[in-house]
Amino acid sequence: MRQIPVETSGATVMVAKSPQPKVRDRRTGEIATDADTGAKLMTVDVMFAANDEVEILSITVPETGISGELAMGTPVALTGLIARPWENEFNGQKRHGIAFRAVAVTSLVETVAKTKAA
Repeated sequence: MRQIPVETSGATVMVAKSPQPKVRDRRTGEIATDADTGAKLMTVDVMFAANDEVEILSITVPETGISGELAMGTPVALTGLIARPWENEFNGQKRHGIAFRAVAVTSLVETVAKTKAA
């Protein structure tokens, strides 16, 4: 499936909702895992502001890629962010969208504090 790298250097990114386990099956409550590593997957909602527009994006990231305290409003860096178009059919209804995945979501609070202290 096609993967499109997303440039984040010109964007302001902040946590909109703290990390939550990504549910694979809502009926059973099964948590999604990475097919390659087996790591538990998490979802982090972020406010992504660029080019005078702001959107809330739901980013999937392995639990091991989350670092720092990611409370609402925390500025973060997104490492390896990609966009992946998807399409499916359920009960005769075609649906489509864009899924976002990152290698890591890192709090910038500690980085900012260290820079000010220096």
